[in-house]
Amino acid sequence: MEKYKRYYGILAFIGIIAIALLIAYKLAGPTISTYKERDNTITTKTEELEKKQNELKIVQGKIKRIKDSISSSQKRIYSPIESDLGNDTLFFTLYNDVIEMIHANSVKIKSIDYLYNPEADAFVQFGKDVYFVCDVNMELVSNYRNLGKLIEDLYQYPYYIKINNVDVKPYPKDKKVLITNMSLRLYAHTSPEEEIVPKDTQVSE
Repeated sequence: MEKYKRYYGILAFIGIIAIALLIAYKLAGPTISTYKERDNTITTKTEELEKKQNELKIVQGKIKRIKDSISSSQKRIYSPIESDLGNDTLFFTLYNDVIEMIHANSVKIKSIDYLYNPEADAFVQFGKDVYFVCDVNMELVSNYRNLGKLIEDLYQYPYYIKINNVDVKPYPKDKKVLITNMSLRLYAHTSPEEEIVPKDTQVSE
């Protein structure tokens, strides 16, 4: 036993060190855990910020493409003279112009309905407070010549109107008569144009 006595002091020292390390770990554990949680939170927030920035870039790119498409069409979006007219008034102005073009070309309206602010439209998705959008879906009866004149008038209309779809079929009992399903998309600013952009800035989409 005498020969092992000299190791007792070393073993006791090692034991004290182990106990001290255990106590230090228990004391430092919550602090380390807090630092890890903070680091994870910072990482998560950074990833969320990067995601939002990327989403913003995508939205900005889509808006720019919309504006470029309107600019290339060399047409302007209808703008009311007064503020706060409401969707019904904006719709009636454009709708009335379309109806007048139809009647002026001796085209008959068999049925008609409309939808405000279709969700799939890019204007509605990224500028609902700035733009009013309405789909007008019609079933028309005409001959070839008058339908052609109507489409030409729609293209020459000074304000931007999108022709979503034109489906033409001859009437079974008279091939000279056409039954046309036509869908138009009407666009308007919700406020006078000068309230949206400076007067010397061309409206573009």
